[in-house]
Amino acid sequence: MTHPTRVLNHVGNDHPFDALEKDEVELRLEKAVFGDDAGFLESLHRHEQEDTALIRRDEYNFKDQSASDAENDDEGLSDVADEDLFFLDAGTGQLPSTVSRELERNQLPQSVTEQEPAWIDSDDDRMTVSLASNSRLRKLRDTLEDDIVSGREYIQRLRRQYERLHATPEWVTYARKRRRLSSHEKTLEDSDTDMSMEDAEPLPSAQPLAELLRSAGSLTRSESKPASKGLRKLRPEVIDIERCKDVAGSGPSSVDTLQFHPYYPLLLSAGPSSTVILYHISPQPPNPNPVLTSMHLKGTPIHTAAFCRPHGTNTSSAESEVRDQTRVFLSSRRRYFYTWSLATGVVAKVTRALYGEARQEQRTMESFKLSPCGRYMGLIGSSKKGGGSINVLSTESLQWICSCRIDSRGGVADFAWWRDGNGFAVTGKNGEVSEYDMETRRVVHRWTDEGAVGTTVIALGGQTGRPGRDGSRWVAIGSSSGIVNVYDRSGWIVGDGEKTTKDERPSPTKVLDQLTTPISHLEFSEDGQMLIMSSRWKKNALRLVHLPSCTVYRNWPTDKTPLGRVSAVALSPEGSYLAVGNEQGKIRLWEIRE
Repeated sequence: MTHPTRVLNHVGNDHPFDALEKDEVELRLEKAVFGDDAGFLESLHRHEQEDTALIRRDEYNFKDQSASDAENDDEGLSDVADEDLFFLDAGTGQLPSTVSRELERNQLPQSVTEQEPAWIDSDDDRMTVSLASNSRLRKLRDTLEDDIVSGREYIQRLRRQYERLHATPEWVTYARKRRRLSSHEKTLEDSDTDMSMEDAEPLPSAQPLAELLRSAGSLTRSESKPASKGLRKLRPEVIDIERCKDVAGSGPSSVDTLQFHPYYPLLLSAGPSSTVILYHISPQPPNPNPVLTSMHLKGTPIHTAAFCRPHGTNTSSAESEVRDQTRVFLSSRRRYFYTWSLATGVVAKVTRALYGEARQEQRTMESFKLSPCGRYMGLIGSSKKGGGSINVLSTESLQWICSCRIDSRGGVADFAWWRDGNGFAVTGKNGEVSEYDMETRRVVHRWTDEGAVGTTVIALGGQTGRPGRDGSRWVAIGSSSGIVNVYDRSGWIVGDGEKTTKDERPSPTKVLDQLTTPISHLEFSEDGQMLIMSSRWKKNALRLVHLPSCTVYRNWPTDKTPLGRVSAVALSPEGSYLAVGNEQGKIRLWEIRE
């Protein structure tokens, strides 16, 4: 066995391997590469000497420089008198008008000065304009001596002259005041209406309704021909309808909301494009159905938009003023909604209308309906806990009033206000209908839709002509199978006043099965002579129903009627026009005659 301190050489002899001594060449190479102890100590000693010399040299130069500066200062001011060491700037007389105004503007507080422009052209400072040499510019001079001004001053004088000739509208002044006040409000915890105006971006505004009406000419509703002859009466089975010029050819998104103004020939349109448009319905040439105004809410795909009918007075002298006080309510899949005042053009954001349990149940305000009287706003609760609920707000205070809860599997399908606005009928997805009275704050009647399979929508229309809580005669309920049940409520009530009996399982007057896809829209005409039913899940899925015969018109629509996938429908208050919006953003218009 080999000893640990030994190794085998290349010939296999068992001898210790002795290291050879380094020759002169190897020593020089090792010294050049790694150095040696003597060279390291010598280099270290030389480096310390150089650092000490540099420090001493810097200190010497600094002391000499300081001494020379002190001598020079003493020599330079030694012969100067004390009163000549300081002087006072007494000014150079009157400054130019442009410079003096600029100095005064800079000395004003920040709240008084105008807002800084977003961009400044550098060429405006380099150019000059002569006001005296041009006869059309002499009106811009402040004095007779004013002549040469800079480009920026020229722009300011042009703006000043324009404001002199064109006074600022009242709605602009009102909007600026609201925006200026909102910028100073940081918290709105003690606000009664909880209308938050603190957004990352200022809310848009539009012209007031008075200005719009003045710019569009006469928009007052003219008396229709049937009004002079008496009550308008439609014929069954065949309808006299004529297509008019389209309101909108196409759009960036589908049209999810269509509604006519209750007094003026205006059509409200909105959709996921975050844009609300008001059209003037006037099919006559040369400019049929022009756009009256529009408003864009950035990042807010609008799901529901509706006119809030003004109320509060019935006097004829103030009727025109009340009509101009119409507001538009706008909502999307958010926990807040917007109000657009057509009287002032101001848009307000309402964020804290609900509190407590009602706010937790209302996760989104995308689905709402305004009462015909204009006093209430009903929101479909998004939470299905315990069945479903309808939260009612006041359109004046924008605060919660009450809630109607129902027991229904799947939650609330839809609801519809009574004709007088004192209550509403809400249906669950299981077909059970509950009628809620706003005066007593309770459910006064429950009944079940016959053969209900996935209820989707409910609508009320017509007049019963009998005293009672609700004056609506017709009830239409649509389902996911495309069936529409039409009920005549005039036969339900037996007796007078509060002592009435109602059938809890009524039979429908007519079962309409012309559509095969889920019903998405049901709307009655204001006089109760027509029902519109449509489905957005199939192309050209729209039918018109005559009442009280409950017959479907067979001559319209035809196979060539360009309806598309219907996403919104609307009837004018007098029943003369039918507007249909589709998923391509187009709005078709038809005129309905006798």
